[in-house]
Amino acid sequence: MPAAAFLRSRALALSSILPGLSLCLAVTGAALGLEMVEKHIFGRAWLEALVLSIVLGTAVRTAWNPGRRFARGIAFGAKTVLEIAVVLLGASLSLGTLLAAGPGLLVGIAVVVALAIAASYGIGRVLGLTPRLAILVACGNSICGNSAIAAAAPVIDADGEDVASSIAFTAVLGVLVVLGLPLLVPLLGLSPMQYGVLAGLTVYAVPQVLAATAPVAALSVQVGTLVKLVRVLMLGPVVLALSLGISWLRAGTGVTVPHRTAGERPASGRMPLHRLVPWFILAFLALTGLRSAELVPEAALHPMAAAANALTIVSMAALGLGVDVRSVAKAGPRVTLAVVASLAALTAVSLGLIRLLGIA
Repeated sequence: MPAAAFLRSRALALSSILPGLSLCLAVTGAALGLEMVEKHIFGRAWLEALVLSIVLGTAVRTAWNPGRRFARGIAFGAKTVLEIAVVLLGASLSLGTLLAAGPGLLVGIAVVVALAIAASYGIGRVLGLTPRLAILVACGNSICGNSAIAAAAPVIDADGEDVASSIAFTAVLGVLVVLGLPLLVPLLGLSPMQYGVLAGLTVYAVPQVLAATAPVAALSVQVGTLVKLVRVLMLGPVVLALSLGISWLRAGTGVTVPHRTAGERPASGRMPLHRLVPWFILAFLALTGLRSAELVPEAALHPMAAAANALTIVSMAALGLGVDVRSVAKAGPRVTLAVVASLAALTAVSLGLIRLLGIA
């Protein structure tokens, strides 16, 4: 392709995403502004910008349908921007720090995620959810909320309605968990260490872990963040398992996926690598390895963490702009009950791990 034609195609692609991405940035700016107002009035932000951005985005989408002109930019914000944020998150994680926490906790986290996914999927199916929606709810609750849903959805060929429903309920419950989880400290007599583990195992997003643990203790923040980052690492193996499972299902039954024809399905035994493990998970693991080998300059860690947080807020605004509350309400009480019951199961399993390991 000639250079001039290539530049024109890039310019057209950029111009197609600018309206929607600008809208996402406007919602993000409003969320950051409201967070500042909260801090000014109350001395702290009860609802952080990450939560406010998806709430505001959902409110805008419910009141006004942006239309096709904004669609590409919103989709870019919800997917590509979120993937970049996940990659940058890898710079926050050192494998040496994880190993220092002890093998029992690391293995326990993996077991909790596996048990929580199985329990959540079972609850969803018992309540009549479709297999794909049950998987999305299970991954969202058990791993890292919207990031896990966004990663799992294309792998299992979930349709937009299922993705919107699971993300919306995850967003609402994410807010409730951040606000309500600290109440368990006096109720259950949890130590800062125990509460940090519980928050890391149950709260959806890393910024939300910070919001949920900061009111309790600095130790809770550190432990909660560490445990949460281990959960994030589970996304790669889970996505790989889902990819292998869905390819086996197609090969065994010949069932087509929603909105796809047989010709669009990958041939048996030739599943593309990017469908097995998304690029951003590989990049995340690579950056984690570089961080562990101390090849990432110390001066770059804070800016990268800040950039990851900022991009996450933008992506939450985009996700909110893609959710119409009225369409989510059509999902009915079964989805609501499935998400709540799945979260309760995750909390119970997490408390069981804390007791089993004797974490003080």
